[in-house]
Amino acid sequence: MLGDASLVRKVNTQATLRALRSEGVTTLTRLGRITGLSRQTVEAVLDELGERGWVREVPPDGGAMGRPARRFAFRADAGYVLGVDVGANKILVSLADLNGQVVASERALVEEAASAPERLAAAERTALACADRFGIARSRVWAVAAGTVGIVDRSGRVTLSLVLPGWTGVDLAAHAGRWFGCKGLADNDANLAALAEHWCGSAQHTQDIVYVLAGRRAGAGILIGGRLHRGRSGGAGEIGALRQVGWEDAGRALTEKGSPDEVFAAAGAGEQPAVDAVDSFAWNLAVGTSALILAIDPDLVVIGGGYARAGEVLLAPLRRHLDDLCLSVPEVVISTFGDESVALGGVRLALDHVEREVLGL
Repeated sequence: MLGDASLVRKVNTQATLRALRSEGVTTLTRLGRITGLSRQTVEAVLDELGERGWVREVPPDGGAMGRPARRFAFRADAGYVLGVDVGANKILVSLADLNGQVVASERALVEEAASAPERLAAAERTALACADRFGIARSRVWAVAAGTVGIVDRSGRVTLSLVLPGWTGVDLAAHAGRWFGCKGLADNDANLAALAEHWCGSAQHTQDIVYVLAGRRAGAGILIGGRLHRGRSGGAGEIGALRQVGWEDAGRALTEKGSPDEVFAAAGAGEQPAVDAVDSFAWNLAVGTSALILAIDPDLVVIGGGYARAGEVLLAPLRRHLDDLCLSVPEVVISTFGDESVALGGVRLALDHVEREVLGL
């Protein structure tokens, strides 16, 4: 019987929390209608959630006639999560509240040739600086999720990285957790970027998605049925490992005659050498992307990463080449978040953990 009562209390708490988070500010009466619980039960749950610091009572509406209804809201500022992009040339940190609202960010440069300890130290400094700048005590960060180049297994360990020196074997999740003494998580950068686009970006209304991270290096993340498809070892989407695809050298070839921004700007202005360079890059990108399209038949392809800023200058030749290579080409769009998508995907991954393991949702 005690077990049954505990289960009922847990279910009631979950239902009330869900209602609070979806409604914003709401009344006892409204919560009762949504959850199907009695007023007495809702009051008891709110008292318990208030003791935990997860719910606050909102002052009554001054314009209401008669006895004002008691109003409550979920405390999104009870805790925070961090998403961290540990890249080849940058560290980007996004700090978000428990509703997923990004409240602060911090960016730092890092040398591509930096050693693993140097890169980890830079990531830790940037993460701590982000929390400090917003005035958040370290104990109020409940989870940190980091994204990085390479194959990352289910435990958050980098099992293979051909780009970053000494990065293979780094337990990135464990390092991230130690920065704030909380749960640490890690995943491949393209996987997290795909997660961000599906959460609140270009792919919100689709379920089967190929996300292509296009920049100095290219990678891909896959969502099937709205869920990340990581594969047996975490290597799903690593189509660039096949040298015949051409992803390994595509980014370097594009920038032989200038910075990416300069080349794309010149191509947009119709300068033929730049047009040819972008077309060659788009062809290489299309070869790998078409292989993923033919294998998965997704609803949508999202192009993200630093080169996504080129917009139609890149998308137009890419779509043309995909038409030649694919049986049926899905819609191809630019990322909503560009090079911020990895950190934002980290926020979503960290929130998933908090909602499941802390809030019990």
